[in-house]
Amino acid sequence: MRRWTSASWVRVATSRSQPGREFIETRPAEVVANIIACLIHQANYLLDQQVRRMEQTLLQEGGRRERMPRARLQTRSQKIP
Repeated sequence: MRRWTSASWVRVATSRSQPGREFIETRPAEVVANIIACLIHQANYLLDQQVRRMEQTLLQEGGRRERMPRARLQTRSQKIP
């Protein structure tokens, strides 16, 4: 089993952005791992909320194929004097 060191987590966590590098480098690997796990959990929660909202919108308003003809008909009815 591979053992993760602080340096390993720093490479993973800062591979795309540098703002948190000092914060991560000054913490033990276990703390950094916990922080990353919490961030993943929060991102997953937010994505679940977005999917639920999109499902509700789909059920209430319909999909693109249902909305486009409705919008065309509404536009046509407004143009007729």
